[in-house]
Amino acid sequence: MTLRLLAEVSPQDLLVALSELQTHVLSYIKSMALKCAVDLSIHDTIHRHGGAATLADIAADAKIHPAKVPDLQRVMELLAATGIFTATASKKDDGSAETVYGLTTACRFLVGHRNLSPMVPFLVSPLVVSSFFSLSDWLRKEPAAAGAGGAGSLFELAHGCSHREMAKQDAAFSSVVNDSMAADSQLFLEVVIMDKGRIFRGLSSLVDVGGGHGAAAQVIARAFPRIKCMVLDLPHVVNEATASDGNMHFIAGDMFESIPPADAVLLKNILHEWGDENCVKILQRCKQAIPSRTAGGKVIIIEMVRGSSQGDSKINEMEVIRNMFMLCINGVERDINEWKKIFSDAGFSDDYKIMPVLGPFSVIEIYP
Repeated sequence: MTLRLLAEVSPQDLLVALSELQTHVLSYIKSMALKCAVDLSIHDTIHRHGGAATLADIAADAKIHPAKVPDLQRVMELLAATGIFTATASKKDDGSAETVYGLTTACRFLVGHRNLSPMVPFLVSPLVVSSFFSLSDWLRKEPAAAGAGGAGSLFELAHGCSHREMAKQDAAFSSVVNDSMAADSQLFLEVVIMDKGRIFRGLSSLVDVGGGHGAAAQVIARAFPRIKCMVLDLPHVVNEATASDGNMHFIAGDMFESIPPADAVLLKNILHEWGDENCVKILQRCKQAIPSRTAGGKVIIIEMVRGSSQGDSKINEMEVIRNMFMLCINGVERDINEWKKIFSDAGFSDDYKIMPVLGPFSVIEIYP
């Protein structure tokens, strides 16, 4: 039957189909190659060489064993073929050919003062990746009772505890998680302030709920020194943070219990880690913490809003991959209708604002 069905397809279509299947099965190799490049700081090497480096330059800077240089070339060929680096043929002084590697636009997110390279070790860490080995078993199981900490997540099925509990137990994993969150917060908040900085103007106080070690709040505090910035997080997180300084302060607490009063509450990539019921509870606590809308009260949410790709297949693929990734921690990426329902159930006005910053990554303002 299979051979008969294949015979009905043209040889070219068969080749394309086989390539697609092979790429799906082996796509994890792309992630591993990118992690290797980040571990070896290959992106930084190319950046330091003025944006163009040869294989010999990269091998020397990364201290690659001479016998493994041909294998390094395989890594570079893959990352060039998949859009992380550029590869340009060039001639040496003796007339022989060599390849010069450069940075693509995607790779530029990995270099510079603010970059996303710390996200790579987290997203492809063994603890995270191995969680997805249990996906088929997880789909067959009855959902666990709802509760804090991502009960019943893929991560919990694989490791016997939630990712938050693992971070408490494993200092190395905690460091990887915190570095990833800090890099994302710092870069994205600088982009937000550059493009949508008006959302912070006029505020005298702001509390960053679940703000970790204060990466996002630090960016806001530097840009708007008149705003009193507070970071609310669990006691064990706050205890690891830098001491309060200037217009920034850390507060130990639980966002499900209470949130310190402020003109505005910031929630960056918090709500996508929780189901709808818990999101409503969090937003209700936010509403209790802020003044009326006429007095300037608002909640600033920084999250993905799915469905903004407008037919762009690459962005759509990224959205569905991100949504799938959130199964690891029992989270979800939402579209506008899902967000609207949560806002309404929490008692907020239906007069909200969604401001795209980078495609589906958006700033949402909601008002009491």
